[in-house]
Amino acid sequence: MLIACFLLFLALVAGCLAAGLSVSWALLGGLGLFWALGRRQGFTHRQLWDMAWKKCKKSLIVVEIIFLIGIITGLWRVGGTIAYCIVKGVELVTPGLFLVVAFLLCVALSYVLGTSYGVSSTMGVILMALARSGGVDPVLTAGVVLSGVYFGDRCSPASSAASLVAAVTDTDLYRNVRRMLLTGLLPTLLTLGLYGFLSLRNPLQRMDAAVLSALEGGFSISWTALLPAAAMFLLPLCRVPIKLAMGGSIAVAAILAVAVQGFSPWEVLSAAWGGYHPADPALNAVLGGGGVTSMLVSYVIVILTGLYSGILEGTGDLEPLRQKAEGLAGKVGRFPAMIVVSALTAMVLCNQAVTSILSEQLLRRSYDDREELAMDIENSGILIAGLVPWSIACSIPLAMLGAGYGAVGYAFLLWLIPICYLFTKRFFYPPKARGE
Repeated sequence: MLIACFLLFLALVAGCLAAGLSVSWALLGGLGLFWALGRRQGFTHRQLWDMAWKKCKKSLIVVEIIFLIGIITGLWRVGGTIAYCIVKGVELVTPGLFLVVAFLLCVALSYVLGTSYGVSSTMGVILMALARSGGVDPVLTAGVVLSGVYFGDRCSPASSAASLVAAVTDTDLYRNVRRMLLTGLLPTLLTLGLYGFLSLRNPLQRMDAAVLSALEGGFSISWTALLPAAAMFLLPLCRVPIKLAMGGSIAVAAILAVAVQGFSPWEVLSAAWGGYHPADPALNAVLGGGGVTSMLVSYVIVILTGLYSGILEGTGDLEPLRQKAEGLAGKVGRFPAMIVVSALTAMVLCNQAVTSILSEQLLRRSYDDREELAMDIENSGILIAGLVPWSIACSIPLAMLGAGYGAVGYAFLLWLIPICYLFTKRFFYPPKARGE
């Protein structure tokens, strides 16, 4: 029955993607399937709800972050932050290397902040606005941003994902980070080469003078517009909690929108909730969007995945899969088995953190080296979750960027790290060291 439910759920997901519907409908259907399975196993409605809510309560923290991100994407627009970055970015970015520069900016910032969501909602939004205004394919640009933000999400000491993996595998975070940087070097260089080639074929063109004039006429293009970004980037470095840093950025952007840009308090509140939508069509094409409501699908996805993953854990439905996972590792090897387990877990549970935890639970007995286990999770599940279109690790950043699922094909780093590690792992963990 469990396998049948999984297959039906994946069929629902495929149907939604084929029909162009939100995957939240498939997740709702999946919740119904796993709830019905729990009832068939003898659990009461109350027991199933307690299981679901126990997990969902933890996911509400993510909802809070997404809510704040939605506000930021609206207020950075009316505060002039994105307008300033577009005008100055067009002047400074080398047209033929735009995608390379975009990737490196996201890599650097994600390593400092350790958050894919934070970088996607700030630097990512700015780069997407530059791409749209400069004639660069936004789907390609979104793929570049997705690659860059997951560099730090995987291997930054400040990353919650890296800390989670270190905790569940009982390994040292900083030793893991050093190994992740080593195993990520080759795929990062290959990714740079691919983006360099695509940059030459997709140069940043000069933005329409009318749009530049509209930006300069509608906003005060002053260095003060960078203050919300500075608050967002610098406060976490001072060990300020991420939610407080976001709150500081929101407050500064709101003040600038009223005091410098000339928006009324009501217009600022409207932008925070529903986004900024200027009357000028050319300006709206570049700056339009953002706000709390732009993240509605993301809220639904986070809550639904929290509910049904709680049911799966509470009923013990995943326990029989452990022996199958261990048998697979014995046949094809540990890391190939980790790739398969991570991919299936990410597709079903749609959550990066749950993917990491369950991968460790299903395969821990196949490893005698905890550091190797940690590295295998980092080089598979953490990244694969970002490639599954209906996973919150992928759908939320793409929603922030305003891009479709086609961007996943251009997120080269997320593909190359598992592929390169598959062939180079023996140099980092030779058979003798693993006791084979």
